[in-house]
Amino acid sequence: MSLETFWFILIGLLWAGYLVLEGFDFGVGMLLAVIGRGRTSEETNARRRLMLTTIGPFWDGNEVWLITAGGAMFAAFPAWYSTMFSGFYLAMLLLLVALILRNMGLDYRYKRDSDRWRAGWDIAIIGGSLLPPLLVGVALTNLIHGVPVDRSGNFTGNFLTLLNPMSLLGGVTLVAVSLVHGAFFLALKTSGPVRDDARAVARRFAPVAALLAIALLVWVNVHTGTVWSWLVAGLGLVAFIGALVADRAGRDGLAFTGTFATIGATVACYFLAAYPDVMPSTTNAAYSLTVHNAASSHLTLQIMTGAAVVFTPVMLLYTAWSYWIFRKRVNAEHIAPQTDPLAEVKVG
Repeated sequence: MSLETFWFILIGLLWAGYLVLEGFDFGVGMLLAVIGRGRTSEETNARRRLMLTTIGPFWDGNEVWLITAGGAMFAAFPAWYSTMFSGFYLAMLLLLVALILRNMGLDYRYKRDSDRWRAGWDIAIIGGSLLPPLLVGVALTNLIHGVPVDRSGNFTGNFLTLLNPMSLLGGVTLVAVSLVHGAFFLALKTSGPVRDDARAVARRFAPVAALLAIALLVWVNVHTGTVWSWLVAGLGLVAFIGALVADRAGRDGLAFTGTFATIGATVACYFLAAYPDVMPSTTNAAYSLTVHNAASSHLTLQIMTGAAVVFTPVMLLYTAWSYWIFRKRVNAEHIAPQTDPLAEVKVG
């Protein structure tokens, strides 16, 4: 296996890691608007605090996978990185703004004991959890669909070029699957009414997500599929069906594992279908960027491989350790009463 192919695979794994881990974060954030609604403002706040507590130890660490994936693309395939991030500039800017607002909401909603204050930041969390999977889904699907690239490797389209039917389906599908993924995570990590509501929401939205996923994976493989991409796509759909069966049986861990595997298989299907292209050109197939003509020098890839061999296991071990430490369920009794930090400062 060449180093170019090795880094293409590794970048695929990094994107898969980001989407399977941050995917349930996004799902929980979106579900604040559904499961996080109570009959009173106090009940609403209690539900939303419980939901956000489940992702509290994980969300910022999960975002590291996105940074690492972008950094690996920059170092291993600079031509791919420059064309993608310049051509998708507006989409990437919207993604960055959405993530910033979401992260601010996760940090700042607790700073004051005020319903209006919390409601404003909750809107930021919900919107900041909906927009990123939509944009990432659109962006990654465009790498399968193809974009206009000229002889010099420059993107010659515009933002509307990215909004083709296949890519829009990719974005909507990732949103739907992330929502179900987040519902299964809530069912796994909570007890009581929130868990019951999460399971009900998962059962309501899972059939829609499954139909979208089937349509997307079939379209991707018909467009540019291989035997391996078809096989992995089939495994992903089987995993999704298994998740639904496990949920019906009350096996929350297996249900979550099923959607986890489905998202990972979908990313694998994308990369298997695209190889050896990293950015196919719709202008002329000869202008497409591939793992060979978009890669860094052999020496650069050798140095990067040495660093990856050392640090990737460390990152994986730390991630596994953090999830193991915070593996238990939480409920309302675990949430301390909220006070107004500003009021306490004034009194002091």
